[in-house]
Amino acid sequence: MKLPKGFWAIAVVLLVLIADQALKIWVKTNMYLGQSFEITSWFKIYFTENNGMAFGIEVIGKLFLSVFRIIASCVLIYYLYQIVKRKLPTGYIVCIALIFAGAVGNIIDCIFYGVIFDSSYGQVATMFPPGGGYATWLHGKVVDMFYFPLFNFPDWIPFLGGWEFFSPIFNIADAAISVGVATLILFYRKTLAKELESPKKDA
Repeated sequence: MKLPKGFWAIAVVLLVLIADQALKIWVKTNMYLGQSFEITSWFKIYFTENNGMAFGIEVIGKLFLSVFRIIASCVLIYYLYQIVKRKLPTGYIVCIALIFAGAVGNIIDCIFYGVIFDSSYGQVATMFPPGGGYATWLHGKVVDMFYFPLFNFPDWIPFLGGWEFFSPIFNIADAAISVGVATLILFYRKTLAKELESPKKDA
């Protein structure tokens, strides 16, 4: 039996959100900020938090960023509903679902984590601490933990000496957004181009 396109959209969103939040909560309640442990020589779990967007890119205005994320996610879920209804290719729908799920995964941190966790500086955070959280609603920090120090250029190389290849620290939500965007560009350029042209034609 062929599963409906809506099933894949819902399944992808739920899987990403559950995995993302489960790992973030585990990191928050088992590691202190800056703590790391090595999985392999090129893969580490390194606990960090950021106020910015994907991969720790900082931008101005925490409240503005949180509100912007919420609005963008509302637009994405509406668009996801529309493309499921219009029965666009399943792969395209999965890509949009990945991007939406990643956005929502980081929004959850921004909205709730400041309220439900205390600080991770020098300690392992407590969930629902008696004294309250480390920030107010919409001012939580995004939890990141995946660190892949794949290669360090030797110090003797001009300009590149000491530079680390792929230094960003990210989470499952960031990865979902990146995979969704990259797959759209690589395999669904025609569909994406048609979708981008549609609003112009309607206008």
